[in-house]
Amino acid sequence: MEKFTKTLRGYDPDEVNAFLDKVINQVEGMVAEIKEKDKKLAAYQGLEEENKNLKEKLNQYERMEATFNKAIMMAQKTSEQVRVSAQRESEAILEEAKKNANRIINEALLKAEKTEREANMLKRNINIFKRRVKDIIEAQLEVVNEMDEVEL
Repeated sequence: MEKFTKTLRGYDPDEVNAFLDKVINQVEGMVAEIKEKDKKLAAYQGLEEENKNLKEKLNQYERMEATFNKAIMMAQKTSEQVRVSAQRESEAILEEAKKNANRIINEALLKAEKTEREANMLKRNINIFKRRVKDIIEAQLEVVNEMDEVEL
């Protein structure tokens, strides 16, 4: 605490004024320091809020990344299932095509055998028909020859 010299009417006004100036300067300095600290605190709180927002965004992006990874894994599994299914289906189609080809070939062979039998039967029938026509013609020729002999 400050001590003042006593004068006739109380304390020395110059000393009191100097002390008051000193106190005013100290108070103004403290107020300026408090304002500066308030600014720093506000800036720190702003940074803290921004940091909080950034952490929330980071968490959101991490959740999105996890979701995307799950979606990619699901797409890979689905594509593998589609590939396996397509492979099985192509094998089934190929097997069915082989069966159909074998059936068609067997039917064609049966038709060819039937046609060949029919063709052979037609050849025999034609040969029989030719022989009969030949026999008939020879018989008729013999009749004509006999007629010639009889009339003579």
